[in-house]
Amino acid sequence: MPQPPIYLDHAATTPVRPEVLEAMLPYYSAKFGNASSAHRWGREARAATDAARERIAACLGAQPDEICLTSGGTEADNLAVLGGWRVQQGRGRAGIVSTPIEHKAVLESVHQTAREGGDERLLAIDATGVVNLDSARQHIRGDVALVSVMWVNNETGVIQPIAELAALAKEAGAIFHTDAVQAFGKLEVDVRTLRCDFLSVSGHKFGAPKSIGAVYVRRGTPLAPLFFGGSQDRGRRPGTENTPMAVALATAMELALAERDAEVARLRALRDRLQSLLTERIPELVVHGRGASRVPHILHVSVPDADSESLLMALDLAGVAASSGSACQSGSVTPSHVLSAMGLPPALGASAVRMSVGKLTNDEQIDRVAALFPEAVKAARAMAGRF
Repeated sequence: MPQPPIYLDHAATTPVRPEVLEAMLPYYSAKFGNASSAHRWGREARAATDAARERIAACLGAQPDEICLTSGGTEADNLAVLGGWRVQQGRGRAGIVSTPIEHKAVLESVHQTAREGGDERLLAIDATGVVNLDSARQHIRGDVALVSVMWVNNETGVIQPIAELAALAKEAGAIFHTDAVQAFGKLEVDVRTLRCDFLSVSGHKFGAPKSIGAVYVRRGTPLAPLFFGGSQDRGRRPGTENTPMAVALATAMELALAERDAEVARLRALRDRLQSLLTERIPELVVHGRGASRVPHILHVSVPDADSESLLMALDLAGVAASSGSACQSGSVTPSHVLSAMGLPPALGASAVRMSVGKLTNDEQIDRVAALFPEAVKAARAMAGRF
């Protein structure tokens, strides 16, 4: 009998949790009102939306009016970077500081500010994928409008020195944004202690549906909207509020927070076991981010002479789902921009595979993947030898 397939791509997306689905479904049927309407159906939706915002805020240590609901992490990043920078530019600050390893949602937003007259500065990255703080001290100066650095890299899982970077931004009088999409549910995320002005999260990374996220906006921080229309969300994000998705995000965040400590320990044990077994069986395997602090669910590796496209195909045929890095870059034939920034040779960068564990992963699956992986490497190398 064929073995069931193994999903090792939780950093790309996660299944919707049953509790989340149950919580949100009534707001598609019996409680379908528009939260901006004054009648009883509208009031019911408004109450649910406001309650969801309060719950989301509590999970981040924020106030309800500091939570702006979005369609996901990409919109949250775009709104924070472009919306924050544009206001500051109008006040005479044109500098924008980020890193070359950001998710494309941030990186392309930073490039857009450059097209609008911004002075784009990308910080240096060391070989483990960590931001160089000396580079940050050099580039974060008094003319900087906004600094945006991701908390956890979505490809390598490396954790950045966010507290130090936020402090440098505050000293320079700049707005500080962090993309916390891969951090929430794995690290302690509390805006009461972190000196950030904007913080992005995306629900489908921890059990909510796709197309719901949020950006935390610290009280008093200026933000220009990307959309125009109604006055919803204090004018920061006009448009009919998505009540069922707001309820889903709140429910998923509460579950992730309640289970975080136990789940982090479980995921770390699974990831470390997989890393240990693979390095034992494939001595030439390279683990990206090794030596740096990493979140527990991501293992990013390269295998010399086995390009990632062939390796992922061989794994898929064996029943294992993984990725080469960000799902937003699928189909790209160029090496990861993250690994390139870390100084990895192009050939090694082109052989990268990301495996990410989660709710669906167990010990038996890890052992099966470790047994299948060497054969997949052989198949990938044989495929490469044909061309």
